[in-house]
Amino acid sequence: MNSKRTNKLLTFFSLYIAQSVPMSLFSTLLPVLMRQGNFSLSTIGLLQLIKLPWILKVFWAPFVDKRTSDLGSYKRWIFSSEMVYAVLIFMVAFLDLNTNFTTIFILIILSFIASATQDIATDALTALSFNYREKSLGNSMQSMGSFTGSLVGGGLLLLHYKLIGWNALLISVSLFVVLALIPLFIYKDKKFTPKHGKTPISMKDLYLFFHQKGVAKQLIFLILCYSGIIGILAMVKPFMVDLGYKTGEIGFMFGIFGSLCGCLFSYIGGYVIRSIGRFYSRIIFACAVLVTTLFFYFMSLTTPGTIALYVAIFCLWASYGLSAVLVNTVAMDFLRDGREGTDFTLQTVIAHLSSMLIAVCSGKVADLLGYSGLFLVETGLAVISLVYILVFFKKPVRHE
Repeated sequence: MNSKRTNKLLTFFSLYIAQSVPMSLFSTLLPVLMRQGNFSLSTIGLLQLIKLPWILKVFWAPFVDKRTSDLGSYKRWIFSSEMVYAVLIFMVAFLDLNTNFTTIFILIILSFIASATQDIATDALTALSFNYREKSLGNSMQSMGSFTGSLVGGGLLLLHYKLIGWNALLISVSLFVVLALIPLFIYKDKKFTPKHGKTPISMKDLYLFFHQKGVAKQLIFLILCYSGIIGILAMVKPFMVDLGYKTGEIGFMFGIFGSLCGCLFSYIGGYVIRSIGRFYSRIIFACAVLVTTLFFYFMSLTTPGTIALYVAIFCLWASYGLSAVLVNTVAMDFLRDGREGTDFTLQTVIAHLSSMLIAVCSGKVADLLGYSGLFLVETGLAVISLVYILVFFKKPVRHE
């Protein structure tokens, strides 16, 4: 790999991990601290609202697209959004959770709005910076940044919380967010093609996205792609608790080991897609999901040992990493000129909303049918996803 491509990949990896680490930390640490501070479960449940900006960002994505054109304008949006993100995290560091909960809650939501805005601009810049064949490499950095952020924010930093405390931890995270901008500051791309003139973009473009040829087939694929594993991801930790594993063991096996596997296979998945194309990658990755669900089902019929659980977690996060890269890559294939941030955001929001629905329902299914029943249902969804690919993607997609 030449140095220019390496620098480009490093730049985008740093941007995605910068937005992911604080999010993972807040999502993991706050519920623990709040419960230790005797907050009610209903109040803790309100924490789910901090993720709302990442769902609603689709409504201001057209505004970002309208005001970006060349590399410099994308840099300005990313820098300004990320600096606001860092400053808000820095402010939270000096507040006490027990006495300033409402203020902290508002600041975190505002910080996530800034992070979501950075993500819109970064996704659009990713789409414009990589050609068709190399888009999967850019999407690998996107998924790797997310998984590495989960590893650091939801794993390593959580383990170090007792050693350095709330203030020092959040100050360090805010500093990290700023430092992660350095690769972008020095990043140059002479081949970058700016948009020509002002792009007339409005909220109507969200509606017009659905008028593209083949978009219905694409959206169904995005809904199905994660369906076979997302319910398992949601229920693995309760499953391990019921097997008698301690919090520290679960944190290492799922949060650290699992995230590492997801990160590694995000990287591998990008090269697989680049080598064999979208068509065969869809089939292979869907088969990986199906094998994972079958492994969990048969494992749950008995009391699994630690080695079996490690293998299961490896398969789960590996297939999740592969699926994440594939979703991000094929989403790049349905971007209209000048509306890259809007179209990519809209597709990922649809994929994440469907995943959220399955994750919510997975608890009810597990209550009614047990873990084995849930894993069997997930196997059924994995089969449906694979069959859908085989039936509706008989020929390679455009340009392949």
